[in-house]
Amino acid sequence: MTTWNIDTTHSSIQFSIRHLVIAKVRGTFDKWQGTITTEANGLASAKAKVEIEAASINTNEEKRDAHLRSGDFFETEKFPKLTFESKKVELAGGKVAKVTGDLSIHGVTKEIVLEVEDLGEIKDPWGNQRVAFSASTTINRHDFGLQWNQALELGGVAVGEKVEISLDVQAVKAA
Repeated sequence: MTTWNIDTTHSSIQFSIRHLVIAKVRGTFDKWQGTITTEANGLASAKAKVEIEAASINTNEEKRDAHLRSGDFFETEKFPKLTFESKKVELAGGKVAKVTGDLSIHGVTKEIVLEVEDLGEIKDPWGNQRVAFSASTTINRHDFGLQWNQALELGGVAVGEKVEISLDVQAVKAA
């Protein structure tokens, strides 16, 4: 078994959600860590485990971020971590796979499926073996107890239900 430590300085977790029906707000989580383990058959046997600090949410707007950390949304003092742990990998052809796992947000755990692309393996200039992946999924925030919203005068709501999540991951082979 090979363990790969996610290099968070060269990786990112991004999300986007509808705002006021007509636009999208984008954000990231700035503090997180994770590992990927693989057997000899690479992606087919991969297992991933990620832990995210909920309070590290960043939408580049301080007031909105404070609201997202509050009891209306993530309630970060009570639920400080978001986690993902994979359970199953299904190869979908080439270097693409569907990775099923448990996502926990706000004290609620739901099974999700990530569409993952294996971007390859390389030796970096410092002699480290690296792998890279991109992944995406869409979740409904209501499934995780994130219910807050505000009705708009002309119809619709301030915050959409569907959250698009994308990850760009680089990981370094553990010594």
